[in-house]
Amino acid sequence: MSVEETILKLREELHKHNYNYYVLDNPVISDFEFDKMLETLQKLEEQHPEFFDPNSPSQRVGSGITKTFETVMHKNRMYSLSNSYSTEDLLDWENRIKKMVDGHVQYTCELKYDGASINLTYKNGLLHSAVTRGDGEKGDDVTTNVKTIKSVPLKLNGDYPDEFEIRGEIILPLEGFNKMNEERIEIGEEPYRNPRNTASGSLKLQDSSEVAKRPLDCLLYSIKSDNLNVDNQFASLQKARDWGFKVPIEAKLVNSIDEVLDYINYWDKRRHDLPYEIDGVVIKVNSFAQQDELGFTAKSPRWAMAYKFQAEQVSTVLNSISYQVGRTGAITPVANLEPVELAGTIVKRASLHNADIIAKLDVRVGDTVFVEKGGEIIPKIIAVDFSKRYEHSQPTQYIANCPECGSELIRTQGEAQHYCPNYNGCKPQIVGRIQHFISRKAMDIDGLGSETVTLLVNEGLISNYSDLYELSKEQIVPLERMADKSAENLINGIEASKQIPFERVLYAIGIRYVGETVAKKLARHYKNMEHIASANIEELKSVDEIGEKIAESVKLFFDDEANLKILERLKRFGLKFELDEAVLANQTDKLKGMSIVVSGVFESISRNDLKKLIEDNGGKVSSSISSKTSYVVAGTDMGPSKREKAEKLNIEIIDEVKFLQLLE
Repeated sequence: MSVEETILKLREELHKHNYNYYVLDNPVISDFEFDKMLETLQKLEEQHPEFFDPNSPSQRVGSGITKTFETVMHKNRMYSLSNSYSTEDLLDWENRIKKMVDGHVQYTCELKYDGASINLTYKNGLLHSAVTRGDGEKGDDVTTNVKTIKSVPLKLNGDYPDEFEIRGEIILPLEGFNKMNEERIEIGEEPYRNPRNTASGSLKLQDSSEVAKRPLDCLLYSIKSDNLNVDNQFASLQKARDWGFKVPIEAKLVNSIDEVLDYINYWDKRRHDLPYEIDGVVIKVNSFAQQDELGFTAKSPRWAMAYKFQAEQVSTVLNSISYQVGRTGAITPVANLEPVELAGTIVKRASLHNADIIAKLDVRVGDTVFVEKGGEIIPKIIAVDFSKRYEHSQPTQYIANCPECGSELIRTQGEAQHYCPNYNGCKPQIVGRIQHFISRKAMDIDGLGSETVTLLVNEGLISNYSDLYELSKEQIVPLERMADKSAENLINGIEASKQIPFERVLYAIGIRYVGETVAKKLARHYKNMEHIASANIEELKSVDEIGEKIAESVKLFFDDEANLKILERLKRFGLKFELDEAVLANQTDKLKGMSIVVSGVFESISRNDLKKLIEDNGGKVSSSISSKTSYVVAGTDMGPSKREKAEKLNIEIIDEVKFLQLLE
């Protein structure tokens, strides 16, 4: 046997033993035998570097040093999940699903692993890259570190696609976490606070050999591929197991929400028996065709829901209440607490939301209060321990003036929050608007972060976001923590932002209630900033999903002379104030005024592309059939109840061919 053949055989056997040990938990050789085999491979590879393979089992020990982690775009966006905390939330979710899809709905229930999300890409059966979730659109490439995790297969088995993505969670099992902490305590170092944060931090260590020493694990749950050859989530989990991935067997296929609730109750009681931490259950519509029909909101898939177990609660003392001013002028009261450990972190502050919540809880300075993490993320006060209240405590008086600029606060009827009306003179509002303007989903200005924005405002160099485009490198270099190169990067980032498309510019300027989705709808409908600015409230309300509150807010923004002057400067600096010609070329008014329902599976066009065509040609995509529906575009497997309703209302049902003919 040649040296190359020996190396290939050793690699194949070590991959198999890795899989048996770390995925199946069923080793067939001893640790000593494994180590000797790996040692033999390493020696042969050192002697014959011409046979180097980045996916060799020898590479799991870690060797690379990564100074900076490259930020890369996700091919498929990593959405966050909507959360539920009660049976009522799940029943409401089920009702929404049944209105949008026909036929019986099955659900796949999976445990919600508490770790760091990861997206793995495989090409020709080999690990190509590992990228963190980041903001869902971009993440950090941590491939070198993830290769050290033994349960992540470097080479796959079976009938895998040529290229696909698979998503999961990097976790730190409790046994390994406790052992790490014992070792840290023994050498006099502070113990790690919780497995989730430690797992997440491990992925960004610069030395991969240090990552290799940590007992990290990887649990997978979602495949993204154009040719998967299965049509449902539960079957895809088995596919992933067959290829060599570690997919927990606790996932279960169920036929009703009642069975979902049984699964939740079972694991709520038994979650502490697991070798790793979970904070809830994820429920997914099982059928990929039904998932496709349900689609996504701007933030989350409509076909999935995370049920979060009841949050951990602790009690502590409320030392004081302070008030924060947001970019829209909204005032948020914040409770300053006696520090207390909660869900693995030290909590010093908690949200009190608004004046009504303070009054409802009757919370006062000096009270002993109960705190929990809402959704395990943001701490909040949920109750007061009245048995420990001081005899002479006084009710909390909500502030009447802005804590920053002193302006008298206002509260509009029907609004929960108080607002500072000093739009152009209140510093936190000015800073907040600029920070929103530069954010990733808005203008995405490289080299400019929130702290730098605050510094620029405090130094008097900018007072609104249009001022950014007049900054010079010479003005920035003298600032604290600014060097020649970072100043140059900032100026280049500002210049590059002029290429950001119009719909994101519209989102960036910070009109109240105008989020990403609303900005896209307004941009698509009006085509340019000038048309939006001149629209009246009734005209704005005619746009799909724009109601009274949003229309009034848009009108109010464009009626403000100061805003118009800022927009005029932005236009002069070269920002995009209209849809690109390439986008406009694909848009018509052929379907204007039409409401179209899409149902079933299509052959020549994807459902998403079909919906985009409807919107690009002036139509509205609706999820349910009514007397206002113009057409139902039906593919195969259209639900019988939708067909029956369409026929009952005399709504014309057309196939994809006839729909495309409508646009010719």
